[in-house]
Amino acid sequence: MKDLVIRFIIGGFVVSLFSVISDLFKPKTFAGLFGAAPSVALASLVLTALKHSKEMAAVEARSMIIGALALFIYATFVSYLLLKFRLPALWASLSSLLLWLAAAAGLWSLLLT
Repeated sequence: MKDLVIRFIIGGFVVSLFSVISDLFKPKTFAGLFGAAPSVALASLVLTALKHSKEMAAVEARSMIIGALALFIYATFVSYLLLKFRLPALWASLSSLLLWLAAAAGLWSLLLT
C-alpha cells in the first residue's frame, strides 16, 4: 500500500509539472503524452531505487530507453505503411508488432555486448 501512495504522489507531481511545461509550448496536443509517460517511468525508477538498489534502477532505466527506441521504430514503420500503402490501421499495427519485438531484442542484445 505504501508503494502505491508513493507512486501516486510522485506520479501526480510529475504529471502536473510536465503539464505546466507542455502548456507553455506548442502544440498543446502533446500535453497528455508528456504528462503521463514520464511520470510513470520516474515513479517506477524512484521506487526501484528506494526498495532495491541504484544498480537495479539503472537496468530498468536502460530497459525503458530501449523500449522507447523500439516503440519509435515501430511507430515510424506503422506510419510508413499507413501513409505509403494506405493499409487499414489495425492490420498495419498488428502486423508490425513483431518488428517492435525484434527491435527491442536487437537493441537489448547490442547493449549487453
